Amino acid sequence: MSPRAPGPVETELLGRFAPGMAARMCPVPEGGTLRLLEGGEGAPLVLLHGRGNAASMWLPLLPELAREHRVLAVDLPGFGCSSVPQGPCRTAEDGLRYFVEPVEQVLAELAPGPMTLVGHSLGGLVSLELALRGHVPVERLVLVDAMGLGPEMAWDARLFFRVGPERVARVLGPRLFRRLAPLPDTPENRRLEALGYELLTVPGGRPEATRAFNTLVPLTGGVFHRFERLGEVKQPTLLFWGEHDTVLPVSLAEAAEKALPHARLVRVPAGHSAHLEQPERILTGMT
Repeated sequence: MSPRAPGPVETELLGRFAPGMAARMCPVPEGGTLRLLEGGEGAPLVLLHGRGNAASMWLPLLPELAREHRVLAVDLPGFGCSSVPQGPCRTAEDGLRYFVEPVEQVLAELAPGPMTLVGHSLGGLVSLELALRGHVPVERLVLVDAMGLGPEMAWDARLFFRVGPERVARVLGPRLFRRLAPLPDTPENRRLEALGYELLTVPGGRPEATRAFNTLVPLTGGVFHRFERLGEVKQPTLLFWGEHDTVLPVSLAEAAEKALPHARLVRVPAGHSAHLEQPERILTGMT
């Protein structure tokens, strides 16, 4: 399983908006490769994206974050340019390990000092799990519309994931697909939406990542979560949430704020991708 090369939209955007970020291909000890976008100096800050995206979807935040941090934006296993083989994937714990363990192994090698983890959606669950496992030194958590805080997820979102965002994108085409979760209408956001479409429609897809994700998000019943373990999280935690999130309701963040020992909830007028809809607000909240 060889790594995938970045597409033309991603290549253009990285060159235009994050010229100081270098792509780094990191071998995983148990097989495969993770791609990281790395830049800046200072305490490590790790960015973990949501399902179907890639490290490059953090572009609106990368230049500013790299002013004060050594930024490591990771392509999660099976997405972007990362390529990791899959072992048995019968349970949600198996699916979670598929996403968590390669990231953990690479970060243990690259970022031995205390780090801040910033995770959106699936990346939020991965960030939370890394903090709970304790194998890498996590100093702070920033969870953006994150999975893993409770069992709720909207049924239409579950159906969308089960049908497959990749399939939906190909059927609808870029113009109609963009309307499912539009960003504020700016030239930069239109290019970012084009990047999101490109990432979902690359030839071949990543079926192993889809299988792993589907173990976490069943069509019925509760989605995978760690709510009963939130009291174990000792790190300061910022919950950054869109008030209009139709995938993971803000009530999850409200309950998590009470269960986490050191948490602060920032609600913003946004949907499921609050960090892209309100990038200035999350940058302010993280300082």
